[in-house]
Amino acid sequence: MKTILFMRHAKSDWGAQYRSDFERPLNARGQRDAPIMAAFLARHNLMPDRIVSSPATRARLTAEFVAKEERFRGELDFDRRIYLASPNMLLAVIRELPEDADRVMLVGHNPGMEDIIELLGGGHVRMPTAAIASLRLYADRWADAQPGEAHLQWLIKPKILR
Repeated sequence: MKTILFMRHAKSDWGAQYRSDFERPLNARGQRDAPIMAAFLARHNLMPDRIVSSPATRARLTAEFVAKEERFRGELDFDRRIYLASPNMLLAVIRELPEDADRVMLVGHNPGMEDIIELLGGGHVRMPTAAIASLRLYADRWADAQPGEAHLQWLIKPKILR
């Protein structure tokens, strides 16, 4: 079975100086929370084999904090389709994940993160910034991922770890 971790990007800055939503970086809280969440994954041996992130600045920086963890040995990829994606688009991304990776993390945005968890069968969950949810797919191959064919294993929020 495959495991997918969904991480919402850490808290971002809303300053007017950014030309677009895509360019918004992490604020001070986001820069504090992302490494806390990465350390949680490492401490509990939950590091993904691969990270696939939205290339938006706030998501990219969040994913890079996880990838910098000493125990992360996989690859970090960016997929523009994750930026503000619908749950169906995120499901398409999941179905194209490499089969040699058993645990993959997607780093993205709301409402997409909450919506894909619900679509896969994890129920309606609230994903604040930097939260991570782990879903176990009933499929043995990413290509076979289907709506309603997963269950929520756990959900951790930075507020719990601070």
